[in-house]
Amino acid sequence: MATRLVQINMKARDDSALGAFWAQVLGWGISSEGPGVTNLEPEGFVYPDPVAVCIDLIVSSEPKTVKNRVHVDLATTSAAHKAELVTRLKDLGATPADIGQGDVPWTVMADPEGNEFCVLEPRPRYRDTGPIAAVVVDCVDPRAMARFWGEATDWTVHEVTDRAATLRSAKGVGPYLEFIRTPDAKTVWNRVHLDVRPYPGDDLEAEAARLRTLGATVIDLDVPWKVLADPEGNEFCLLTPS
Repeated sequence: MATRLVQINMKARDDSALGAFWAQVLGWGISSEGPGVTNLEPEGFVYPDPVAVCIDLIVSSEPKTVKNRVHVDLATTSAAHKAELVTRLKDLGATPADIGQGDVPWTVMADPEGNEFCVLEPRPRYRDTGPIAAVVVDCVDPRAMARFWGEATDWTVHEVTDRAATLRSAKGVGPYLEFIRTPDAKTVWNRVHLDVRPYPGDDLEAEAARLRTLGATVIDLDVPWKVLADPEGNEFCLLTPS
């Protein structure tokens, strides 16, 4: 048994407006499964496929109060492409953001609702990921996070150090999942979190039990899927098998 990282879930004051922003940034299509929900995925995408990690925007009245512990890094192919992308992002409503990064070769920005993201300088590793180079999670212990997420999902662990850990779909496509060591402590419910899904024919309860043996904890909410937290308290959703 194993899960697959299928999407990130992002809370939004206005899911339609924020969804329109990210759809333009990524060049993806927009749909909705119901009021207060905006779904983004590449045009022609057949869900679920590891070639992309989709984005679900869910309306929420809770204000953003701290830096998100989960964000996306955008890939670029050249210095000119990076400069053009940063300019286009500003035109769409993004703003420069200072999270204490100092003098770095990438550009840190915030979307119209303040969610941080990075525009990376060209890096060979990300040349075939699509527009999202990586989904990045702040953490205290990258090695421990790599152990948990490497066993929780069928993604392959590529690199582990005391500073960072990197995973990617075993099929070698789509964005990376990266855990970056940070001194910041988790203090509130994550406004951006990961959604994972078991394979068809797997049992939701059995998979939830397996994740608990790996170190996950259950968050008791009245929903048809399972809400859990990883060993560092980052919430994630275990969706129904599909």
